[in-house]
Parts: sequence; C-alpha cells; structure tokens
Amino acid sequence: MGRNSESDSNGWSRARGLVVKTLVLIGGALLLKRFTKSTTRWDHARIVARSLSGEKFSREQASRNPDSYFNIRTLTCPATEMVDGSNVLYFEQAFWRTPQKPFRQRFFMVKPCPKDLKCDVEVSSYAIRDADEYRNFCDRPRDQCPPPEEVIDDVAEHLTTIYLKRCERGKRCLYEGSTPPGGFPNSWNGATYCTSELTILKNNEIHTWDRGYDDDGNQVVWGVKEGPYEFKPAPASSFNGMFSPLNFAPSQPMEKRIEGSFVLQE
Repeated sequence: MGRNSESDSNGWSRARGLVVKTLVLIGGALLLKRFTKSTTRWDHARIVARSLSGEKFSREQASRNPDSYFNIRTLTCPATEMVDGSNVLYFEQAFWRTPQKPFRQRFFMVKPCPKDLKCDVEVSSYAIRDADEYRNFCDRPRDQCPPPEEVIDDVAEHLTTIYLKRCERGKRCLYEGSTPPGGFPNSWNGATYCTSELTILKNNEIHTWDRGYDDDGNQVVWGVKEGPYEFKPAPASSFNGMFSPLNFAPSQPMEKRIEGSFVLQE
C-alpha cells in the first residue's frame, strides 16, 4: 500500500510538471507573438510624424562648416488630422537667433504609402494659404491657433512628396527615402525641377537634402553640394552660444546661401 501511495505521488508530480511546462510554453508563445507582431502601415506613419516633430537645429554642422551651412532652427508640430487619418504637421524654419521670424513655412502631410508602391510612408509638403496667420504656430497656446477645420482649408499647393522606406538592420537610421526620379516641378530662382532626400535617424535627428536643377539636369540653381543639412533635436538649453556669429543672419542675400534646407522649394 505504501508503494502504491508513492507511485501515485510520483505520477501526480510528473503530471503537475507537464502542466506547468505546457503553461510556460503557451505563455512564452503568446508573449513572443505579442512582441513580434508586425508594425502596421499606420504605425510607420505615426513613427515618422513623431520623429519629424519638435525643435531641431543644424548648429553642430554649421560649426564644422560655416561656409556652407547656417545654424537653422526647424520647428514642427501636429496641426490637425485628415478624415483618412493622415497627420498634418506645421513646419517652419528660422535663424536660431530670430525664431520668431521664420523664413519658410509649410504643411507636411504624413500617411502610409499606397499598397502598390514599394515604400512605407509618404511625406508630402504643401504651401500654406495664409502663412502669416500660422507664424510661430507651435509656440502659441492652442486657443490662439487656427482651429483644425481652418487648417484643412489652408492646405494649399502641393509641392513635393518623399517616399520613405524602413532602413535595413544595422543602419543608424529608421527611415530613408527621396522624391521619385525626375523630382517635382520647381521654378524658384530659375530652377526647372527639384529633388529632395530625407533620412530619419534613431535619435530623432533628421538629414535633409533639397536641390534645384536646370533643364539639362545640372545642379547650378540652388542646393548645397557638399551634402544634406543635419538637424539634431534641441539640447536641454538652447541659450548656450546665443551670441555666436553662426546665429546671426548673413550679410549677403539669404537665398544665395541658405540652400538645401528642408523643403526649400517655393
């Protein structure tokens, strides 16, 4: 009888062990499935919109190469959402020294790429119908900004679209892409067409390279030739080096030297 009790006890122990192992395996499988769940098309669009947002500067690049780059401040924030879910961001550029006087203002529309295209996210830039009304939009309290329905009405001429893909494993970037071959029509400063490249890094740094070309495909109109502008997220304190010569507007015409900054196209 003692032997039977011992046998029964061992049997129950083995059974309990099998149950525990089974539960662990099932739980692990569910957990793995949760963590390996594929990122949706709209997830990619939200990641890109979030990465583009915020205050960024090209200060470090301007310090390394002041002859080709200025310390430019970019400021981007959510403006509204379209009916189809597309994120509309407000974007402006200004000299670091005079952030209240942006020299360029745009709307960005961020949404998933159409399924027939080999990309993940498209970022389109638009002119603003009444740009002065949106000056310093991101710095103002919401009750002092145009309401969402007015923002939608003020989305004006389409300028460019950049098609982004997820970066390959091992690269520093999250997304990278460009305008399609041939770019988009652009007549600013004598150009015939323009191209844009955009790279989003894992630390929310963005690299942008905009260039204007003539009829023969020569980059002789506008655009930095050395490489893209590098905009890094604002440091904890943006007041260090406030009176650096890099932060003052140039004495020569701006359009001759501010070339290649994000969405330069007029």
